[in-house]
Amino acid sequence: MAELILDGGPILLLDGKGRVTIPTRSRDVLKALCEDKLTITKSLRRCLTIFPRPLYETFRAKILAWPLENDDWRRLFIAGSAPVEIDSASRVLVPPELREWAGIERDVYLFGMGQRFELWDKARYDAHEAAVMASRPPEELRGMVL
Repeated sequence: MAELILDGGPILLLDGKGRVTIPTRSRDVLKALCEDKLTITKSLRRCLTIFPRPLYETFRAKILAWPLENDDWRRLFIAGSAPVEIDSASRVLVPPELREWAGIERDVYLFGMGQRFELWDKARYDAHEAAVMASRPPEELRGMVL
C-alpha cells in the first residue's frame, strides 16, 4: 500500500468554514487509494487522525473486536469519528466538534504518518514537540546521525 508521506513544511490554514487543503503531493495517492473518502477520528495525542476510508475500516474492525471493558476507548475512536470527502478544490471539512476537541483554530500542521495523517493545532503541536525534545530519545535514535 502506498505511503502518505508529506513534508513537515509550511503551516496550513483552516478556512472560515473549517476546511483544510490536502497538499498536492498526497492527492493522487488518496484518489487511487480511497477515491477521496476519508475518516477523521480522535487521537491519543489530542490531535486528529485522518485515515483513508479503507484503512479506517480495518482500524475500526480491530477496535470493535476489543473486550467490552474497553467500551470507553472504543467510543473515543468510533463515536468520535466522522466520514469526510475531499472536495473538488482539494479541501476536507474538519467537523466543528472535532476541531474543538483537538483545539484546532486556524494554523495547523498536517503530517503524513505512513498510511494516515495527523492534523495538529500549531500551538498544541509546538508545545508537544518541545516536550518530546526535552525527553530522553529512544534507544533506536542513539548512534544515528541526524
